[in-house]
Amino acid sequence: MKKLILLAVIGLGIVSCTTQNTTHTMDSPKEWKHTTNIYEVNIRQYTPEGTFRAFEKEMPRLKKMGVRTLWFMPITPIAQQNKKGSLGSPYAASDYTSINPEFGTMNDFKHMVNEAHRLGFKVIIDWVANHTGWDHIWTKTHPEFYLKDDDGKFHIASGMDDIIELDYKNQEMRLAMIDAMKFWVKETGIDGFRCDLASWVEVDFWQQARLEVEKIKPLFWLGEFDELESPEYGKVFDASYSWKWMHKSADYYKKNEPLQELKDLLQQYSNIGDASMRAWFTSNHDENSWNGTEYEKYGVITKPIAIFSATWNGVPLLYSGQELPNMKRLEFFEKDAIKWTNTYQMAEFYRTLLELKSSNPALRGGDTNVSTYLLNTTANDKILAYVRKNGEDEVLVVLNMSKEPVHFTIEDQNLSGTFRNIFDRTKRDFDTGKDFAFKVSDYAVFEK
Repeated sequence: MKKLILLAVIGLGIVSCTTQNTTHTMDSPKEWKHTTNIYEVNIRQYTPEGTFRAFEKEMPRLKKMGVRTLWFMPITPIAQQNKKGSLGSPYAASDYTSINPEFGTMNDFKHMVNEAHRLGFKVIIDWVANHTGWDHIWTKTHPEFYLKDDDGKFHIASGMDDIIELDYKNQEMRLAMIDAMKFWVKETGIDGFRCDLASWVEVDFWQQARLEVEKIKPLFWLGEFDELESPEYGKVFDASYSWKWMHKSADYYKKNEPLQELKDLLQQYSNIGDASMRAWFTSNHDENSWNGTEYEKYGVITKPIAIFSATWNGVPLLYSGQELPNMKRLEFFEKDAIKWTNTYQMAEFYRTLLELKSSNPALRGGDTNVSTYLLNTTANDKILAYVRKNGEDEVLVVLNMSKEPVHFTIEDQNLSGTFRNIFDRTKRDFDTGKDFAFKVSDYAVFEK
């Protein structure tokens, strides 16, 4: 559900049952957020069983792939009144402090969180604060918690008739919402929240909620909003969505728009600064189900865009099945399990990128010590090239963003010295030449 780096370049510079007391969950996200990545888990579609226990068996594989943070789509029970399809939307909750029986029990969830922490993952859960389903428990116990139309009926959320909106002028409701968030931190030891439609909720609620919930422990907060459109929310959340980039990059490919427009948009994001981060992605539950897979959207530049998402200033976000790759749109309101094959064609590709993101200081997101320079080339209309620097550490990224082969040269003083290609391990001295011959879909990533 969604609402529609420091830089300098020539002309453009460019970014048990309770775990809360276990030490490995208490290290502050103020540090690990800079090097993490996020993998969105669609429990319903992840396995034929569609349960926490079944997903738990997949976690060692994801750990090996370099995943650091697991984001679980809503785990709360789904409202039955006015639900869509036979199973309904996970974003139409009927209770904020219970588990969807489709996925298992509360103990199953706690067991999975404990196992995730044992493996070294961080765990965040989807939090849907703007609305509930029609038969949420509050509709009976506290109908005053909801917005009402002139006829006294619950107010339907914009464009989505299976959900009704809450009233954030009601202070008692706010406190109840915060208590529900605290419940998951106290009882299950999660490490943060991905906040659905965050900018549809008053920003002062998030300020209030973060202050209160973090009295338990520091948390990571990912908000579904674009900071270019809602800058005030960036003062509350650690990271936000890059919706404008996602839409613009898709239009760039499908409508053959100028690459310079993408570069200009990156400048706008970079101007936000490093007090917050952007999440970069090619797919998620909304995009996959409603707009198509990353291959439908990006065609021959799918891999270059994926590399950008993992190496630009911010935090990379992956969706269930991208490591296959998953080439189908998953049903949203019905059971439609991912067709795993035991062959993960993209897993090594993502492992290489995610490990570089986590280990190389030049790729730290939201760190003022990192500078990112968009590089000048002889094919600026087709090539996206940039170098990120943090002290002696540097990462160079060169991407063919066109639909044709390109011969070009990087002409920029910000690139010098010897680098190693992270994919084929070969070395290259850029003081002796900066020429490239790229085929369609080609890319190169080097570290110094």
